[in-house]
Amino acid sequence: MGGFTFCCGDMGASMEAKGTVTNEILEMIEDDKRVCYINADGTGAGGKVHAAIKKYPDRVLDVGIQEMNMVTIAAGLAKKGYMPYVQTFGPFLCVRALDQIHNDIAYNDFPVRLIGTHAGISSGYGPTHNTIIEFGVMNSIPNMTMVAPCDAIQCRKLLRKSLDYPQPIYIRIPRGEEPLVYEEGYDYDYEIGKAIEIEEGKDLTIIATGMGVFQSVQAARKLEDKGLNIGVIDMHTIKPIDKEAIIKAAQKTKNIITVEDHNILGGLGSIVADVLMEAGVPARLKKIGIPDTFVEYGYPEELYPYYGMDADGIAKTVLEFLNQ
Repeated sequence: MGGFTFCCGDMGASMEAKGTVTNEILEMIEDDKRVCYINADGTGAGGKVHAAIKKYPDRVLDVGIQEMNMVTIAAGLAKKGYMPYVQTFGPFLCVRALDQIHNDIAYNDFPVRLIGTHAGISSGYGPTHNTIIEFGVMNSIPNMTMVAPCDAIQCRKLLRKSLDYPQPIYIRIPRGEEPLVYEEGYDYDYEIGKAIEIEEGKDLTIIATGMGVFQSVQAARKLEDKGLNIGVIDMHTIKPIDKEAIIKAAQKTKNIITVEDHNILGGLGSIVADVLMEAGVPARLKKIGIPDTFVEYGYPEELYPYYGMDADGIAKTVLEFLNQ
């Protein structure tokens, strides 16, 4: 194993994705007159967004608790040639405003960037505030791209790449401070739709997305101490999925485990299974994620171990899977 030369691996190294995304968009507004930022009930008095509203009242908006109107406003701005970035709680974007996402954004193929925060079970607020269906929903909407960055720095890379991306994008980010997967300052290539092979394995490959990437790297390191050679792929783009990366990993290791903070039905694991089936590649597959149930109440630090999505849980599943 190559030792994960460009992964941070330090639990103390973390950065807030939500705030990083907001700050990056505000910088993009200064650089590019096409960029607009629309928030839903998220502007604190005296903050950077509040100041930006005063400076650019035609391009920085807070619509209040009106997520459906927010998406339709973004569609109208996109029709006029603007590049809108809209941000609100994931469950109120993906579920409540799905009609407008489907009809106003995707049907018209407008380049709106839909940013759902508090992804997966990161909110800690229970079933009404957990969002565990976006992968399956967005994967089935024509014209839509679905992305789940693994850390705050990757969020920045995605936002910059999205400036010239021609189609709508749904971006899924967690609630708060998340560990960094990649060393800050490490200049790795990032392309929407192209997975990142963090480590090439021989015994098994973990294909992970979002919060699952860091935990998978930690699990692979634990398993390295047991003499196992485990590959890790950062599948940041759910749609379009990187079929080539999946097929290559399956052909090499014959064993695949997917890790996602999402319902295991219709999510990353199901999409990977479809790719392998259609390609006719023989491989064993195991999904780690949320079972088909509403999530228990609790903070993510409690829930990830409960569902086996932390490093120890992933490592345990890998050992059991390989010993079957």
